[in-house]
Amino acid sequence: MTGVPVTVPAAVRRAAARWPDEEAVVDGSTRLTWSTLCGRMTAAARAFAARGLRPGDRVAIWAPNSLEWIVASLGVYAAGGVLVPVNTRFKGGEAAHVLRTAGVKLLLTVTDFLGTDYIGMLDAGISQELKVVVLSGPPGDATAWQELLRQAGHDATPLPAEQQLTGDAISDIVFTSGTTGTPKGAVLTHGASTRSYVTWSEVVGLRHRDRYLVVYPFFHCAGLKSAVLACILTGATIVPCPVFDVPVVMDLVQREKITMLPGPPALYQSLLNSDLSGYDRSSLRLAVTGAASVPVDLVRRMRDDLGFASVVTGYGLTETTGTTTMCRHDDPIEVIANTSGRPIPGMEVRVVGRDGGDVPPGNPGEIWARGYAIMKSYFNAPQATAEALTSDGWLRTGDVGVLDEAGNLKITDRIKDMFIVGGFNAYPAEIENVMSGHPGIAQVSVVGVPDGRLGEVGYAYVVPRAGTKPAAAEIVAWCRGQMANFKVPRHVEVVTTLPLNPSGKVLKFELRERARKAVAG
Repeated sequence: MTGVPVTVPAAVRRAAARWPDEEAVVDGSTRLTWSTLCGRMTAAARAFAARGLRPGDRVAIWAPNSLEWIVASLGVYAAGGVLVPVNTRFKGGEAAHVLRTAGVKLLLTVTDFLGTDYIGMLDAGISQELKVVVLSGPPGDATAWQELLRQAGHDATPLPAEQQLTGDAISDIVFTSGTTGTPKGAVLTHGASTRSYVTWSEVVGLRHRDRYLVVYPFFHCAGLKSAVLACILTGATIVPCPVFDVPVVMDLVQREKITMLPGPPALYQSLLNSDLSGYDRSSLRLAVTGAASVPVDLVRRMRDDLGFASVVTGYGLTETTGTTTMCRHDDPIEVIANTSGRPIPGMEVRVVGRDGGDVPPGNPGEIWARGYAIMKSYFNAPQATAEALTSDGWLRTGDVGVLDEAGNLKITDRIKDMFIVGGFNAYPAEIENVMSGHPGIAQVSVVGVPDGRLGEVGYAYVVPRAGTKPAAAEIVAWCRGQMANFKVPRHVEVVTTLPLNPSGKVLKFELRERARKAVAG
């Protein structure tokens, strides 16, 4: 594609040249133009370099959505570094695994988010291995963000490292999990990112001067790529929101005249279940959702009751830089609600049977994807990479879907047994590994079940250890102290045995059906 910046810093400099005095970011009382944002990106890059960051070094950000997050991430890119976003819902052990696996040298975090000191959650060993910068909150023994920026000096020219970046350069390592429950870092590039979100923006109908409320967390590709980067590429204003809360969101919609509000279906269901009569919603124009089935009635209510002129759904994975297929903004409502659309230009999708051949339209099979947006690899995981990527570039997604005659994709199941809680991917094997550490649990199997608010939640079947009688409520409470809240099973059933097949593997489909019947009552 001609005219597409090949790196993220190049996209920021193009935005500053095209729209120097237009609003780039609005965060509370702070309003930054594209010109000012570009200057702050350069200052952050120079501060990182002065602190010893070298091209290719990994930098983690473990913090909620904010202006500082945006500036810091752009500064990492412009210094030639590689960004490693960390889920803000992670506990200390989960975050430490990501930091060590990625070989992170510098951690940017906060000490005052919802009463949580993120540094305090890390054990002393990992804290001492890293250089730590505190974006907000008391810095303690770490370096404060403003103190770091003072090391930048007054030179506003780009660093040589930025000028040497190419589209093939690694921009991010974004961690996901597979069926083993071991987190893996998808290696993404600058060029794939910028090309993907120029295309994505055109497909969904994101416009110059849209005002984009970002509830999706920046540690997601949804927040980092389809929000921040898409806004940079189109000249839409970024309005970060650190926590979803209906009054906060609606106050921002009204005050900032928000036009674009993406999110998982649970977000819109929460809005529709709230009294919005006192808020002006007339500015709302575009909604983008996915990550779970979207009822036709929900799409209709998003249009009729919330006032969105356009609702678009899609499908993507971290391994595909966050996007693979999208409905078009002018597709019929039945296509938008019942499918995840067609591949974006430059991407291919197949539905494959067990023999590796394409199945006919209307028949289920594993979804494979290929094209420029596919990750380079899993970081330092050659075996996992070989299992995921074929020799001719196809990504085996592990998801089951159906293609219709028009090429629209419908997701029907998940080979990986992953379920999606309010837009967040939850992996049963990872949850089971943690729960196995409970002193009263001998065996555990977790499945996803429908939930009216969050889309899906976890349902855990627990076989107790001999001589113990763990209570369901106690197990749930224990889990809340060991894992991010979205991973915590909302239902726990204590059983004497788990159903097994002849080879000793748990029959999850049986458990899933039992759990769904139990939840349905």
